[in-house]
Amino acid sequence: MQNEKDKPLILVTNDDGIHASGLRELVEVMKFFGNVVVISSEVSMSGKACGITVDHPLRATPVEQIHGVPTFKCNGTPVDSVKLSFNGLFNQAPDYVVSGINHGANSSISVIYSGTMGAAIEGGLHGVPSIGFSLDDYSADADFSKAKLVVARVFQSVIENGIPEFTCLNVNIPKGKPEGIKVCRQTHGKWMEEFEKRTDPHGREYHWLSGYFHNFEEEAEETDIFALKNNFASVVPVRVDMTDYKTMEQLKRWKF
Repeated sequence: MQNEKDKPLILVTNDDGIHASGLRELVEVMKFFGNVVVISSEVSMSGKACGITVDHPLRATPVEQIHGVPTFKCNGTPVDSVKLSFNGLFNQAPDYVVSGINHGANSSISVIYSGTMGAAIEGGLHGVPSIGFSLDDYSADADFSKAKLVVARVFQSVIENGIPEFTCLNVNIPKGKPEGIKVCRQTHGKWMEEFEKRTDPHGREYHWLSGYFHNFEEEAEETDIFALKNNFASVVPVRVDMTDYKTMEQLKRWKF
């Protein structure tokens, strides 16, 4: 049997906040693979992407343990939580970072807005294998039972094969029982924002974000959204290098 001190340290975090059920479900799975520590934001940080806190002090406070593992709440963003974890919060730096299980998919362009993926990306930047897990169900009482099987299978594969440095995985899981797991690319699409103009009780105008997602390639079969629509979990490797290399070569021919 593997000695406790020889087991990897797995950091579990999320962007739905310390009280989210998806966080607890992820901790339960990760306990099978190593020693687990948890740090999550005090409140929901959905949509915070890779944001960090620079205008007030950060605090990480021990709270009631989740499934018997050390648990902290943070007054910052998901990325703040990961940064603290690699900079002295624990006795050792994490060997893995897993984020989620998010309530709602983070497929396609949502990857750049997602706090769940922001935490996974930050883990990748620290050079450790990192994964963001999301379930295509926005309900607070979503059923994670089948999703946890996908989480376990993906994480076991990461242990066996590793992830290239500075790369992380974006895993999206359909509701219900998935047909399987597909390696995909990110769907080309965007959110078509609409802002509803409203009036508060004091007569002041404000705007509320709404809108819909537009898929620019509905028929493309190698994408994450196509996988989800066909009841497959999608695995997309994500890097932070946002250089457009094709355009870069064109720019080299410009005369500045």
